[in-house]
Amino acid sequence: MIIPVTGFQQNCSVIWNPATLEGAVVDPGGDVDMIMQAIEDKSVKVEKIVLTHGHIDHIGGAADLAERLSVPVEGPHEADQPLIDRVADQAAQFGMGEAKPVTPDKWMQEGDVLDMAGRSFEVLHCPGHSPGHLVFIDKELRLAISGDVLFAGSIGRTDLPGGDHATLIRSITEKLLPLGDDISFLPGHGPASSFGQERQTNPFLT
Repeated sequence: MIIPVTGFQQNCSVIWNPATLEGAVVDPGGDVDMIMQAIEDKSVKVEKIVLTHGHIDHIGGAADLAERLSVPVEGPHEADQPLIDRVADQAAQFGMGEAKPVTPDKWMQEGDVLDMAGRSFEVLHCPGHSPGHLVFIDKELRLAISGDVLFAGSIGRTDLPGGDHATLIRSITEKLLPLGDDISFLPGHGPASSFGQERQTNPFLT
């Protein structure tokens, strides 16, 4: 279930196991009341909050939501700690009001396995949009949660602090695309796509 949050229309995802209703919330960037309502409507038992990276539109509601649900926060990679520490500055910069700083209960790194909604996601460190950006891959379902690394027809911004265009392109071409054209991905903004579609048509990759 996708819940677009904040003025940036960031894709906050609620992922759950239909058999047990156990699940997780990925990137609760804000609009926490709306996220809470969606969770309650589907009777999801949220076990954790997962963060792909440390930008305000992905973490702005994490501390508040974690407090209200009494669940831990996992991710991103520790390289995004400086961004997370500046969450109040980021909120002011983008006119998003106040945001509580979030302290992850667990940092993640490449090679970790993320247990979410009864499934195992491989963790890839894909810097470029931010230094500590993570992508989560369920190889069995052929599904990736890509945050702001790759979009349908575009790629993540690299003009923000810690961004680097060449590094981002390497993350995409060396870590994501080789996993297979048939992998569908859910980006941080906009519609879903597949690695194959982007490899063939994305102007930043062709």
